[in-house]
Formats: sequence, C-alpha cells, structure tokens
Amino acid sequence: MKSCLKYFTLLFSLYFTEGAFRCDYTYSSKTQTWFKLVSLPANFTDARLRCTLEGAVLASPTTPEILAEMRTIMNRSYPEYEIFTGIHAIFSPGDFNAIEGTPLSKLPVPWAKNEPDNKDNNERCITLNGNGDLADRRCEETRPYICYHAESGQAEVSQCGIDPEYYLDKRTNKCYKFHTVPRNFSRAFMACAAEGAHLAIVNSNLEATVLKDLYGRSIGRMVQGDFQKDYAFIGFHDWGELWDFRTIHGQTLKEAGYNKFGPNDPNNQPPGGESCGSIDRNGVLNDFHCDRPVGFICEKSPGPLSGCQAPVYGPDN
Repeated sequence: MKSCLKYFTLLFSLYFTEGAFRCDYTYSSKTQTWFKLVSLPANFTDARLRCTLEGAVLASPTTPEILAEMRTIMNRSYPEYEIFTGIHAIFSPGDFNAIEGTPLSKLPVPWAKNEPDNKDNNERCITLNGNGDLADRRCEETRPYICYHAESGQAEVSQCGIDPEYYLDKRTNKCYKFHTVPRNFSRAFMACAAEGAHLAIVNSNLEATVLKDLYGRSIGRMVQGDFQKDYAFIGFHDWGELWDFRTIHGQTLKEAGYNKFGPNDPNNQPPGGESCGSIDRNGVLNDFHCDRPVGFICEKSPGPLSGCQAPVYGPDN
C-alpha cells in the first residue's frame, strides 16, 4: 500500500511540475491559457516588456472565451479599474492591432460609450473595463494588466526551470544565465526578476571564476551592436551614496564575500554616474554607467518552476 501511495504521489508531482508554465500564473481549462493579473500599475511599454520577459504576452480579448476570462479576473480584483490590453496603435495612429497581430476589427469587443475619442491626438493604447468595453488611452498612463501564455503542451523542466538558457553550475549549486540582449541596469534588474531570478551576486572567488567562465562561453553569442562588450551588469549598486557599493540585497561587497575590483576601479569615470555594478571578462568588478546598455548575468537557486516553488491552479482546473 505504501509503495502504491508513493508511486501515485510521484506521478502527481511530476504531472503538476511538468505541466505548469509558471506557478505565479493560473491555468484556465476553458481557454487552455495561463493568466496572471499584475496589480502594480505600469505604462504600456513596461507592461508589454514584463509579460514578454516572463515568456508570456500582454493579454488582449482575442476570443469570446479569453474576454470572459479577463473580465472574471478583473471583476474578482479590480471591478472599477480599466486595465491595459495588448491592443495598440503605437506604430501608426488609428491602426489598432493586438500584439499577436489580430486587427481590432476582428476582436469580439465593443467600445465604451463615447469611445474612441483620441483625446489630444495622443491615445494609442486600448484598455478594457469590467463590463467588457474598450477605450483608447494614453500609453504613458499606468494601469494594471494581465499577462497570458497559451498552452502548448507540457514545458520541459530542468533543475533551473523552464528557461533552457539557465544552466546549473555544480561548483556553486546555482543557476545562471548570460543575457546577450543588452539592457540598462534597471531593465536588466527587471529581466532577471521576471525570470524568477536576480542580478548575479558574487559570493566567493570560486563564484567569480564561474561567472568568468560563463562570460567566456557567452560573449561569442553576443548580438552585434555599438555597446561595451567587456563588461556585464551584476547585482551591486552604490544605492545613491558614491563609493558605498552594496549588493542589491543590501550587503557590502566584503560581507557578500567578494570585493575585487580591476586596476583603478571603482573610479566613477567622467562624466560621472558610474553607480552600477558590473563584472569584466576576467572576473573582476567594475563600476559602470547605469543608463548604458550592456549584457548582464542573472542568478537563481535550482528549482523546477520560474518565480516560485509550487504550481498554482485555478478553480476551474
């Protein structure tokens, strides 16, 4: 009996681990889609990017079933709010399409009363209200939004989750990913967070060697572009106090376990503003301009799913 129970538990665990997209998303069997309501308001650009970085899409009511699910999610939490959808006309005023390319004319959603009005000739993004009506709004406004991921079979799950670009280094028992799409420090921080990770923190000479090796393997895959390729952002910053570098988790570099800068660094190189942390291809630290895009390294602990430790399923599953 115990053997049967153990076997059933193992199968149950494998099914929910392998079948899950992310455990901070809820699965809807009606639409065969994963949904996540993001309650922290963001502008359209940031909302689209956040969903994309999570392997999802900024949700649009492209079918009656998805519209019904979006309304249910909204009315459960924010019945009085409008949320951003993925419908936009940012490339050409008036030419509204969902992010997936579906024209607005083919979407099963009516306009709210007196909409669209293109106020001040500057409303190129579309919101959805709890009644299921659309309105055109400024993309720069901040609103809640919903990310979704279409179900496409079971994801392959490794010790580092569903993102195949993360790999587990047995020397530190941590998962790492070198992002070859350059971003500024803020965007790099967002990208790591969206993947259930954080900008890498160097805790030892050994881990510096691990990141040096990762840099060497990844730099050849760097996209071409006019940006600095000798440095990659990692997780330390001066927190607004010049020269007082601490990790993104608040420790001094010495407390974290690694404080080796390159020659003449940190130097807050003119014109100043080198408040963000990076590592060079030799595995030593460097202060760098926060607003200049470079590659970056994310880190997370081993685990089957992105963002959290256990899958969450909706009431209709």
